[in-house]
Amino acid sequence: MKTPLYYQMSEYDCGTVTLLNAIKYLFPREVIPPDVIKAITTYSLDTYNPDGEVGKHGTSKAAMKFIAEWLNHNGPIKGLPIHGSYYAGDRVHLGEKSEVIDAIQKGGVAIFRLNYGGEHYVLATKADTTSQYLYLFDPYLDEDLKYTDGIVLLDGFPYAYNRKVPFHFFEEEEYSKVYALGKKENREAIVYSVQD
Repeated sequence: MKTPLYYQMSEYDCGTVTLLNAIKYLFPREVIPPDVIKAITTYSLDTYNPDGEVGKHGTSKAAMKFIAEWLNHNGPIKGLPIHGSYYAGDRVHLGEKSEVIDAIQKGGVAIFRLNYGGEHYVLATKADTTSQYLYLFDPYLDEDLKYTDGIVLLDGFPYAYNRKVPFHFFEEEEYSKVYALGKKENREAIVYSVQD
């Protein structure tokens, strides 16, 4: 049985929650081993804020990469056939011949690091290349987004997504704009898929 995706408990746990949501989206709860949940919660929220408080600057890029490698190695050993692929730079785009869009359309998911008032992680679960929309589960509940022209908040899809966002938002290179991936050389995404 699959279970609904969830929202952040704090201002800082978007990385943790998005990783857990990727697992929840791809697998029914009966096959998700506790070791996987423990590893994600242990290795994420690893950064410090300027006051030296742990976790209060979210999850680092290094931790996201480490967790992907941990899942690649340990997931199959624990009975979870998952594979994560790290993409960076100009490989992270939503245009023609996008490897990330291709993976989503084949049943995978993508975790993007983008701008949402600072670095933020979201889960992409569906791509509509005809209408040029990416369907996301953004773990940050923010009703004010309904006033952002082009972004559509969606109810009724708790197992998959909670908004659809036009591709052009992500392709924005000015990192201060909402959902902007930023300059190509700084872009990152991790694609997770179920291995046969």
